[in-house]
Amino acid sequence: MKMHHNPVLMLVAFLSLGSMGAAAREPLTLRQAVDRALGQSPEGAMARAGSDEARAGAALARTLLLPQISFTEDISRGNDPVYAFGTRLRQRRFTAADFDLNSLNRPSPIGDFASRLSGSWMAFDSLRTQHEIRRADLFKQSAASAARAADQQIVMRVVESYQAALYAEREVDVAQQEQQTAAALLASVDDHVKAGLAVESDRMSALVNVAARRQELIAAQGDLELAWAQLREAIGAPDLQPSTLKPIEPHAFPDRPLELDVATALKTRPDLTSLGQARSAQTQATAAARAAFGPHVAAYGNWEEDRNSPGASGGNNWVAGVQIGIDILPFTHRAALARETAAQQRLSAQHAAAEARIRLEVSQAQIHRRTAALSIETARAATEQAQESLRILKNRYSAGLANLTDLLRAEDAGRQSQTNYWHAVYGNVMAYAELLFATGTLTPDAAEELQ
Repeated sequence: MKMHHNPVLMLVAFLSLGSMGAAAREPLTLRQAVDRALGQSPEGAMARAGSDEARAGAALARTLLLPQISFTEDISRGNDPVYAFGTRLRQRRFTAADFDLNSLNRPSPIGDFASRLSGSWMAFDSLRTQHEIRRADLFKQSAASAARAADQQIVMRVVESYQAALYAEREVDVAQQEQQTAAALLASVDDHVKAGLAVESDRMSALVNVAARRQELIAAQGDLELAWAQLREAIGAPDLQPSTLKPIEPHAFPDRPLELDVATALKTRPDLTSLGQARSAQTQATAAARAAFGPHVAAYGNWEEDRNSPGASGGNNWVAGVQIGIDILPFTHRAALARETAAQQRLSAQHAAAEARIRLEVSQAQIHRRTAALSIETARAATEQAQESLRILKNRYSAGLANLTDLLRAEDAGRQSQTNYWHAVYGNVMAYAELLFATGTLTPDAAEELQ
């Protein structure tokens, strides 16, 4: 018996086998994707490095309170009169013969091996150091808040990419179902043409319908591949292989007053917190610049041992003192203070602008969430109506009471209604995730609740 291979059915079977292979893999949940992204995303690594850098800066600022001590070993040789005279004195080898005028004016070359231990300590600098330390601490806190803001951006991007991949999978499922429906319709039209109940043009229309559905399936598969590429990038896992994603079902998310969400955002948003801490740090920088006009008191000390050879004994000496100073022409300090004051004003304006932007973002997210929630019910009702209309037209076409054009139009409406429904389902999840992000509460635990 001769076998006839329908290319449409073969394509459907191949895709079904591919879907079975994907289903055999362990499903990737949204929480797993978020955790992986937070652990290996380049953006997360940059944020953590910035936080570590600020922490090291805070530790560095505290070293200004400690004394500075250094040790040096100096080896020198020369016949400079002043150098030779002073070296002999420090080595405790000066004799009466060294007062000879010829020896003073034209000394023989002399070598010196000097060991020095030096130290200094800023005892008082008009509290400039204390302001610098508080500034560094606030920058450390600002960097930590910025890292939390980066984590929330990573979570948001993963949620968006995960939703896009889920929606692309649904589109492939819809396209496969439509491919099968188109193939079944072509077979039905063939039977009608053979029985004289339909004309050849109906068969041609059915073939065009099959080709169109095949093209839609190819496009849907391409969109799915692109969605997975975007999900890999969001997670920071270029070697992640496509697998089954855990579906996100329709949710009825809680409705909160706008005023409460705005208050939560202004209190919780880590980017706003980071900006506020940076503004406070700049206030300390301005205070430090102002303190530079005041007096400073420093203590210092030096011990030195000089020898004419490495193993020889020599003389040692020490000196210690206190230095008090003030800049009587503080042109540099004035310019520095003007710069820090301008920076403080800029950060204050940025903080006010950020508050206004966050209020708008929360309002927009609230509107999107309400709109998305209402769209689900509308899309569900439209899908049910389209399916019922398609069922009736199929029966009418089988009975010869409807033409193929009406049936194809009903199939188009049914396909579009399914697309609209799943778009509404995932749009509802994204709208709520957008609201959580706008209020600064999109944590990994909150992302897990979306599923």
